[in-house]
Amino acid sequence: MFMVYSAAIAFPRDGRQSEMALALQRGVGRLFRAHGHAVVTELGLSSGRRADVVALGPGGEITIVEIKSSIEDFRADRKWFDYAPYCDRLYFASHAGVPAEIFPAAAGLILADAYGAEILREPPLTPLSAARRKAMMIQFGQVAARRLQGLFDPEAGFSEV
Repeated sequence: MFMVYSAAIAFPRDGRQSEMALALQRGVGRLFRAHGHAVVTELGLSSGRRADVVALGPGGEITIVEIKSSIEDFRADRKWFDYAPYCDRLYFASHAGVPAEIFPAAAGLILADAYGAEILREPPLTPLSAARRKAMMIQFGQVAARRLQGLFDPEAGFSEV
């Protein structure tokens, strides 16, 4: 006997993101999926940092998007400097209520809401080394697969390590 699983299962939230950040994350995910990328949110990096959104493109390109839901959020959190070595492109994403001028010109900029997003500024391309790309792709794939399996078998335990 086969069971049919609902595609409407919600991934559990970890409580660190505000409702605004979650809405921006959703819009950014829709933008990248519309361009043929797979998306994983809250991906742990080998540095110990956790990227808000990581998109894996059809050609293996890796993009990290740092979500900033307010001016205060941007000013209080400078860990985004640590993300550049883990991606080919680095963007900030925010909403219309946050002035675009506060974001560094060295990164791309995305305007988002809960329903979609638009790229306002492309970042420079800084290609990853082959070894770092392979490590990121393995981490991306393993986390995505564990999360999917966790939805189908939540009693088995959920671990991203």
